[in-house]
Amino acid sequence: QVQLVESGGGLVQAGGSLRLSCAASGRTFSRYVRGWFRQAPGKEREFVAAISWSGDNTRYADSVKGRFTISRDNAKNTVYLQMNSLKPEDTAVYYCAADSTSTIVVVTPIRYDYWGQGTQVTVSS
Repeated sequence: QVQLVESGGGLVQAGGSLRLSCAASGRTFSRYVRGWFRQAPGKEREFVAAISWSGDNTRYADSVKGRFTISRDNAKNTVYLQMNSLKPEDTAVYYCAADSTSTIVVVTPIRYDYWGQGTQVTVSS
């Protein structure tokens, strides 16, 4: 059974940091583009960051550029999202995803065919 499991979410004060992890199981994701998305209450799911299979190419939403860093460890089948200088507007459920077909890093959720269950990130002011 293929699974993506996020961890590391929680409650943090504005200006603080969190590190999210997404561990994959059931198959090897080392050749897949991996991404992070988030969804706040009443809003659509939005792109946060994505990374190529090699780790050489990354893309970020403008709202998180310079504060968030995506990375991956293919030996562990895991992708990470380091979130610094968190703001209340970063509050959302964060989802990791994997794209098994694209050869470039894409930001559209519909291109991702594997999804985790999500982890809550709450940033207090």
